[in-house]
Amino acid sequence: MPRLALLLTTFIWGATFPATKAALEQIPPLSFLGLRFLLGTLLIGAWFLLAGYRLRRERAVLAASAVATVFLFFGYALQTVGLYYTSASNSAFLTALYVIIVPLMLRRFDGRVLTATAIATVGLWFLVKPSATMNLGDVMTIGCAVAFAAHIVCLERYTRLFDAPSLLLWQMGAMTSLFLPLMAWEQAPAQAFAPSAALLTGLAVTGVFATGAFAVQMWAQQLIPAQQVALIFSSEPAYAAWLSWYFLGETLDVQGWIGSALILIAVLIGALVSPSPGPVVGTTEPA
Repeated sequence: MPRLALLLTTFIWGATFPATKAALEQIPPLSFLGLRFLLGTLLIGAWFLLAGYRLRRERAVLAASAVATVFLFFGYALQTVGLYYTSASNSAFLTALYVIIVPLMLRRFDGRVLTATAIATVGLWFLVKPSATMNLGDVMTIGCAVAFAAHIVCLERYTRLFDAPSLLLWQMGAMTSLFLPLMAWEQAPAQAFAPSAALLTGLAVTGVFATGAFAVQMWAQQLIPAQQVALIFSSEPAYAAWLSWYFLGETLDVQGWIGSALILIAVLIGALVSPSPGPVVGTTEPA
């Protein structure tokens, strides 16, 4: 069940690519991220109030949230700024390299997961067809992949030690407080915030559904090893490509279909059919 929930989560995150791409034709990226995380924070905060759930404020919870937020912030910031200098295909491929980085960080080299990771990497290459040249944007995007991998590793440990909903709200609030000042620095014109269909759809997908997907991830990481989580997440570019093909009319050739099929095969081999070990509280040090 947790693996299927993560697969649905990854589908939602794949949907954020075409939704965000449409919204960014109107609003600059950092301003969009500020609105996205503000909306997510308000929704999670409202759930806490309506459910009468207690927000944990212990120093250890705050420290864990701060560490995880650092990696999450740098992941989004490096990915967004890196897109200014590199192609979308290079960004998609290099970001998804966390599927390799996570098991390297954890030094977990299970044969099935390694085989599936290799298949997924080949599938990613076929799907996004990145260029062989390297530029500043590519370097920044590799940094983004490292940051997202470290965030996945952190969540494996922290969600098993501390209250996961509290970790979620503290991270969302911290991301909002970091991105809102960047909105002022970006100095977007007033018309960029006009409530158009593209902007409202983008905020609904990223601020509402993706926030729910983040909550599902934090629940699932209490039960599933981080390297399997990363492998399941490698299907995100495939979902993004399919949805962009369907909704935005972007082309997806035979090579792209083969690549996305390889990614899903890798997920089936390495994650969905693997036995789930019990929680291993305290065995993984955060990056």
